[in-house]
Amino acid sequence: MTYSDSTYVVYPELKDKVVMITGALGGLGSSFVEAFSASNSKIVLHHIGQTESAEKRKLQLNERGVEALIVEAELTNSEAISTIFEETERRIGPVDVLINNAGYMKGKSFLKMTLEEWKRTIDIDLTSVFLTSQLAARQMSRVGSGVIINISSQLAYKGASEFADYCAAKAGIVGLTHAVARELGPKIRVNAIAPGPIATPMTSPYLTPEWTESRTRDSVTKRLGSASEVASVAIFLASNGASLFHGQTVHPNGGGYMS
Repeated sequence: MTYSDSTYVVYPELKDKVVMITGALGGLGSSFVEAFSASNSKIVLHHIGQTESAEKRKLQLNERGVEALIVEAELTNSEAISTIFEETERRIGPVDVLINNAGYMKGKSFLKMTLEEWKRTIDIDLTSVFLTSQLAARQMSRVGSGVIINISSQLAYKGASEFADYCAAKAGIVGLTHAVARELGPKIRVNAIAPGPIATPMTSPYLTPEWTESRTRDSVTKRLGSASEVASVAIFLASNGASLFHGQTVHPNGGGYMS
């Protein structure tokens, strides 16, 4: 039995590809899981401290005929990250597609932000992308192909008050994407996605009418995006149709930022 979600385009070339999604149980992560499940990829569900939810998600995927593997690691721990890549290769094969999705944001005034708070955000949102991408690229290099998709943010380009650390980390992802794409291409394609404001559990604490209006007033659509709209971009970037995409940042943001 195979599974297909009509929300997403099915890409036959992604069938049985090993797709690791960091932060796979979050708002965006769950939609990435759905998108790649529609093409019957093998899904690697990364999480931190969400064992019960991960097991439930794996069971749901298995019932649809989708193979899934659960891995857990603190993404600032290089040894732990190395372990999940080794486990993935041993149990279902080397990673074909890496979605660097896991992230962290906590607003605080720039003048009051501590060095420890700055480092925590940079470690989770940027350094982890370096670590996972390096390990994935080593596996992909042995195979001779692969795709890395890094999740940045519109805030890397526009900035936002009280999120200096987050904006800096997401801007760093764009620079990292450019550099790594030049080094690893053309066999390994490296690209980024910079969504505009999306309704997810991570943004839910801020979703007052005032916050939403302030974040969408400059956009064409005047609304928050959905996680599924971002996931549709990711599945395309992983497909053969994106063969000319190297070092690019795609902006699903409703026209809030135009490059």
